[in-house]
Amino acid sequence: MSEENIKKSVREFYNQVGWQTIGDMLYQNAQYEDLRPVSQEYLHRCHMRVKRHLAPEGMYYLDAGSGPVQYPEYLTYSEGYQARVCMDISIVALKEARKRVGEHGLYVVADITRLPFKSDLFDGTTALHTIHHVPMDEKRLAYDELHRTLKPGRQMVVVDGWTHSPMTNRLLGWMALMRRLRALIKDKNGTDEEGGSEQQGEPAPSPQGEASSPTGTFVDKFTADGMIDLLSGAMDFDILVWRSVSVSFLRSVIYPDWGGRTWLKLLFWLEERFPKLLGRIGQYPLIVIRKPAGADEVPGTPSEV
Repeated sequence: MSEENIKKSVREFYNQVGWQTIGDMLYQNAQYEDLRPVSQEYLHRCHMRVKRHLAPEGMYYLDAGSGPVQYPEYLTYSEGYQARVCMDISIVALKEARKRVGEHGLYVVADITRLPFKSDLFDGTTALHTIHHVPMDEKRLAYDELHRTLKPGRQMVVVDGWTHSPMTNRLLGWMALMRRLRALIKDKNGTDEEGGSEQQGEPAPSPQGEASSPTGTFVDKFTADGMIDLLSGAMDFDILVWRSVSVSFLRSVIYPDWGGRTWLKLLFWLEERFPKLLGRIGQYPLIVIRKPAGADEVPGTPSEV
C-alpha cells in the first residue's frame, strides 16, 4: 500500500470508526484501553507524566494528532498556554475536540509529516499515540517537523509503543496463567470474571490482546534500538517510561479482588525509580525531545541507563 493510501485509510478509520461515540463521552477507540476503575489511578498518573516535561506556560501548545482530547488529563497540558492548537488528520476528531477545548483551541486538519506551521512557533508540543500510524519511511519526517516547529529552549513529548517489548514478552506466560485462573474461578463460583461490578458502563475487555473487532487501522512501530538509530545525531532526546505494561497485561493480571490497585502502585514506583530502563524494555515509551536554545548546542544521544 502506498504512503498516500495508508494515510487515507487511517483518516477513514478514525472518521468512520475510531472516533464514533459508543456512550457518554466514550469512543469506539476506548476498546484499546483498560478503563476499569481498578486501573484508573495508575492510568491517571501515567497520563500526568507527560505534563512534567512541558513548559508550564506559553503562547501556543501543539497537540499533534489530538484526536478528540478524550481524557481529562490531556486538557491540563495546555492550561498555562494562551491557545491549544489541535491538529489531526481526522475532521471528526477535531469536531469532537472542539466540544472539550472550545474557544481555547485552534483546529487544523493536517498531516504530521507536513505541518502547515512556521518554524520555532510552539512553546510545547505533544504527539500521543500518533506517529505509530505514520509509514516507516516518513517517521523521520514527522519528528523533523515537530522539532522544526518547536520553539528553541523548549521540549516536546512523544508517546508511542514498541513493536517488541522484552518485558511484555517475559510476562506472557504469567498473563496466560492468570487468565486461566480467573476463568476457573468464574466457572466454579459464577462470579464476575473482573472481580465484581468493575466493568459496568464500560466496553467489554479483550483479554487476548490489545484490540477486538472491528479491526484497527495501520500501525507501524519501532523497537527501542530502531528509535535510537532514527533520532541519534539529529536531535537531543531521552527515552523514558510512559507506561511499562500493555493493556493486555492489565486486563489479564490486575483485578480489584486480588490487590490490583496495590500492585499498580508498586509498578508505578518502579517506573519512577527506573524510568530509562523501563522506557526501553517496557511497552510504551515517553520520548522527551529538547530543542537547543542556542545555535552552538549540538544535538545529542540518549543518556545511558
